[in-house]
Amino acid sequence: MYKPDNPTPQIHRVLVVDDIADNCLLLQSFLEEEGYQVETADSGRAALSLIETFRPHLVLLDVMMPEMDGLEVTRHIHQNVNLPFIPILLVTGYDCVEPIEAFGAGALGFILKPINFDALLNHIQHILPLKHSSLFE
Repeated sequence: MYKPDNPTPQIHRVLVVDDIADNCLLLQSFLEEEGYQVETADSGRAALSLIETFRPHLVLLDVMMPEMDGLEVTRHIHQNVNLPFIPILLVTGYDCVEPIEAFGAGALGFILKPINFDALLNHIQHILPLKHSSLFE
């Protein structure tokens, strides 16, 4: 079987979840400009529903949301046996999230608001290459 020397690069899918539409739009615009395919959700429940069809390679998840916070959404994602492992970065506008709480819920880390886009991109580039390509199918 022929394998080209330069295979078509994979476009990574990122799900941005935030109950504030402007935050979603800002992250979506930035990430799409960096070459990512981005979907957004405005609640934890919407995110859980979208994950089933969109199958993101990474979730950027706001912590403070009504009804279901980001930690609870993280737990639901990782408890779903029908999903492959999906890395999650929590996004928070406050410093009350203890690292032990974030990691205990299953998040790989967290980003503080206001977002430092260089740091965010650095986190993403370190997370996504670590995933096995079979998870991206």
